[in-house]
Amino acid sequence: MHVNTLSNLAQLLASAETETLAFPTSINTALLLQKELANPDCHSADISRLLLCEPTLSARAVAMANSALFARGQAPAVTSVRAAVERLGHRNLYSLATAAVIRQLNAGIRDTALRARATQLWAHTVHVAALSHEIARAVTHADADTALFAGIVHEVAGFYLLAQADKTPGLYAQLETQMAPTLEVIGRALMQQLGVPPSVADAVNALPGSTIMLPPEGLRDTLLLAKALAPVPSPLPQAPVTISRQLRAYLDSDPVLQALREQPSAEAKGLIAVLLS
Repeated sequence: MHVNTLSNLAQLLASAETETLAFPTSINTALLLQKELANPDCHSADISRLLLCEPTLSARAVAMANSALFARGQAPAVTSVRAAVERLGHRNLYSLATAAVIRQLNAGIRDTALRARATQLWAHTVHVAALSHEIARAVTHADADTALFAGIVHEVAGFYLLAQADKTPGLYAQLETQMAPTLEVIGRALMQQLGVPPSVADAVNALPGSTIMLPPEGLRDTLLLAKALAPVPSPLPQAPVTISRQLRAYLDSDPVLQALREQPSAEAKGLIAVLLS
């Protein structure tokens, strides 16, 4: 391997260890919005102004507010950013802002193969997020909004690595044999830099090599179930997940999980459509 590739890999890992990973300037608005939403004293008017600085994010906020997940019953259609902010609430807007940060990490990838992996990874992420929300409500009884957010961030290290690999020829090939430990190091750093709550970061960091407990419970099991049921797999090498015969029988026979796998709810479909748009 070229010495420059090894040097870049060492620098990337060193930056992760010191939590100084660099972000492209194109995500500044989303990062600022995320920081503002994390402030318990932030005001809806300030959030609306920040959203209006990013038209794509504004459009997604309005679309999400009008999706079946949030516009239940005969709720009138939302037609403004301010109304979307009020309907979604700060926690769901935080998830949306984080999704925008993650998507922007890969917006400029030029390499065809890496871009294809990034596209598939985002589709996997979106399905896991939507499934996590439903599984939390119906199966594990975890907080559904937290599960949605955890699903959005659970592959953030993969997106960052793909973006860095596009800038460093040969880096991805070097990492294919040691992807899992590298993703773990980068993921822990990104969780810190993005201000991910410890409970969510702990659940995501615990995913590699884990197995689902029976009966499944908590955020980690919610994510593992969602990843197992997601119709789009992650394109990145994953740490092996132990699936016992008992667990396989549970996954294949539980009627609630089968329904989620075969026929996602209108709420899940709407959320997937918004996040993929």
